[in-house]
Amino acid sequence: MGSGTDVAIGAAGLTLARGDIEALVDAVRPVRRTLGTIRANLAWAFGYNVVTVPLAMVGLLDPMFAAAAMSVSSVIVVANSLRLRSRRLLATRGPARGPRGTRLGKAGVR
Repeated sequence: MGSGTDVAIGAAGLTLARGDIEALVDAVRPVRRTLGTIRANLAWAFGYNVVTVPLAMVGLLDPMFAAAAMSVSSVIVVANSLRLRSRRLLATRGPARGPRGTRLGKAGVR
């Protein structure tokens, strides 16, 4: 039978591996940015479909133009999503410090 800690880690949505509570902020920030991008992509896609699909159905929009616009819409959604990769998602607070203020390397190793 496992300990209470194992149960808490299994039930938690986020587990901090170090004692720094600021790591929680660093973990939540990219999630919020990602959710904002998802919402923007959905708004763009729904907005496109609400405008162009009825126009194409009644014959006011050329099917070739509608198909090209659909491709452009997909490219815009993908490009908007790729912006997440180009941004630095974690906040930079300067170099990491170890015990007694010693500088740590990129992997957190002296």
